[in-house]
Amino acid sequence: MQIATPYLMFLGDVPDRLAAKTAYGIVDWRPDWCVGQVRLPGCAADLGLPDLSIAQGVEKGARTLIVGVVNAGGVLPDHWIATIVAAIEAGLDVASGLHTRLGSVPAIAEAAARTGRQLHDVRHSDQRFDTGKGTKRPGRRLLTVGTDCSVGKKYTVLALEAGMRARGFDADFRATGQTGVFISGRGVAIDAVVADFISGAVEWISPAAAPEHWDLIEGQGSLFHPSFAGVSLGLLHGAQPDAVVVCHEPTRTTMRGVQHPLPSIQEVIDLTLRCGRLTNPGIRPVGIAVNTQALGEEEARALLARLAAEHDLPATDPVRFGVEGIVEHLAALYPAGVSR
Repeated sequence: MQIATPYLMFLGDVPDRLAAKTAYGIVDWRPDWCVGQVRLPGCAADLGLPDLSIAQGVEKGARTLIVGVVNAGGVLPDHWIATIVAAIEAGLDVASGLHTRLGSVPAIAEAAARTGRQLHDVRHSDQRFDTGKGTKRPGRRLLTVGTDCSVGKKYTVLALEAGMRARGFDADFRATGQTGVFISGRGVAIDAVVADFISGAVEWISPAAAPEHWDLIEGQGSLFHPSFAGVSLGLLHGAQPDAVVVCHEPTRTTMRGVQHPLPSIQEVIDLTLRCGRLTNPGIRPVGIAVNTQALGEEEARALLARLAAEHDLPATDPVRFGVEGIVEHLAALYPAGVSR
């Protein structure tokens, strides 16, 4: 899906910041796309954007109203519908990450049909995908992989996009999750794709490109996670990555939601390379990204130094310490891709 920018962020009357985490992620990474926020009485979240009416958002150039919230069951509250209909009638498209399809609400569907506006349900893809073919295509690709889910794969690849562009690489973020789609304006929530077509969907997300162009592909799940390994493997085969960055959270002993032990970083590297060679024999690890939020700074730096020495790869926490080491390693490995 292609979502028109700029965005007007709709928070409804969410009870706390966590319920608006999708909207916060968009504002963190694409503040220039966000003209303001629409909040209903009682809303406890604040993105730090101007509070606007729908009409004021349109005046400021907004093209899409983003329903940037999460809740139990992914439902669209009835008392939000009038605001969404008003946005459509004012000329805005609407995009939502909730499980409830916008078009399943009669008033919203009728308004969109009458005005010709687009409804984007990011968790549901109407795009038809081919099965993956595995044929090597031009361009370079980097994929973030993990020892578990929710270990910073999206944040790492976004930080790499910023760092690589600053270093002179031609690099673009490619989204495979709902928040990532909002951040990029394009992509597919890969966990909503029928299994047979996952690798084909990733080939669509990251098509053939100029030889030195880098697509930086957002990873999902883990090859070791019993719930999500199927998605992770299809993503790996479709991405055909030249380079992988392993993401890790050091305080976990089991993977989220299951009792299976957390794999080691080396186990993830070994399995990723073994499986990834099916569609790209040249796949290689280029760095380690660690979420050290639970560690003090001295402990975090010691851990990163130890991991870098153990694996002979740059290791960093992208939030605390940036990604310069990984970017410089990529520049050394692929100098033709650096324009300056």
